[in-house]
Amino acid sequence: MEFNASPRNTLGVEVEIGIVDQTTHQLVSRSNEVLEVLQAPYDGEHPKAKHEFYQSSIEVITGICETVEEAGLDLRETFDEVDAVLESKGLQLQAGGLHPMADWEDLKVTDQPRYLNFAERIQWPARRSMCHGIHYHVGVQSADASVAIANSVAVQMPEFIALSASSPFWHGSATGLASSRTKVFEAMPTNDLPPKLSGWDEFTTLMDVLIKGGAIESVRELWWDIRPHPGFGTVELRMSDAMGTMREVLALAALAQCLVYDLSRKFEAGEELPWLLPWILKQNKWRAARFGLDTDIIVSNEGDNRPLRDLVKELVEELQPAAEILGCTKELADVLLILEHGNGASRQLAEYQRSGDLSTVADQLVREWQTNQPTGW
Repeated sequence: MEFNASPRNTLGVEVEIGIVDQTTHQLVSRSNEVLEVLQAPYDGEHPKAKHEFYQSSIEVITGICETVEEAGLDLRETFDEVDAVLESKGLQLQAGGLHPMADWEDLKVTDQPRYLNFAERIQWPARRSMCHGIHYHVGVQSADASVAIANSVAVQMPEFIALSASSPFWHGSATGLASSRTKVFEAMPTNDLPPKLSGWDEFTTLMDVLIKGGAIESVRELWWDIRPHPGFGTVELRMSDAMGTMREVLALAALAQCLVYDLSRKFEAGEELPWLLPWILKQNKWRAARFGLDTDIIVSNEGDNRPLRDLVKELVEELQPAAEILGCTKELADVLLILEHGNGASRQLAEYQRSGDLSTVADQLVREWQTNQPTGW
């Protein structure tokens, strides 16, 4: 495999989101007819609106962007196209990591060979994955840098999971988790924490073994929470729930771009990048998925704990110089607003406590995405 290195820490964003009926706000399996309209002017696949595993979902992606602001404009342009088609069909978009009351058995798998083969091969873990996430791609300067940075970004994984957590319900019940999507998606055979690798040679050797052994067909099926992406020349951060508003999506885009930029500079300078033992990373991932922002995480290989909220504040402060260079100080500051007002999970739980009715939670998810206004901000 060749790594298409990026000379700059460019940004790409992928947003997975649900399609719901305007009246009931229940998921509906109608992406085929929506994408058919969107694809018509392109004589084939739309360049930025894509199928997902279930026909009740759609994915919108950006091109290669220099800044978070550019990525936001790119996403909004495509979502405007999507919204126009949805409106004509009595449909809307609903964000969040999981629909609060949908049943995966009521949904239809997208009728394309890739998805049908995947459903047949993986069976139940695949078929129950009606979840939505956000993926951030940040360009890096070399293959070895991509592996070293992916190793180190894992240290900050709990911050991303906790800030984005927006899936406290599953099949109509509260799970007690801030990010149930994290555990649902973790059941996939190639999804989990990335192993700590020594460099690009070890990564390519591992890919060769997995492909030859029939575990995956290509690197596209390696669904680690963080992975080098050879074709794009990026480190891809895949651990975040789909968030309730574009504002939150862009806040974490700024955090992702600034973090990878900072680690890239340290790698270039020959500094040893931060890392933690695999068991500690796994424990921290669990705590963030379970408790969201209100937890302590392990910060050293000796087992020291600190409040996750304090670590988020310190990380934002540490990344301020990078944000100024990258032009995303405003978006990075919104990370602190998530700390102050709560993530999507806490907003959904507050609404359910108020109403006792999950349909009002579904309504809130639609309303927040439409207005780009998190409840309580």
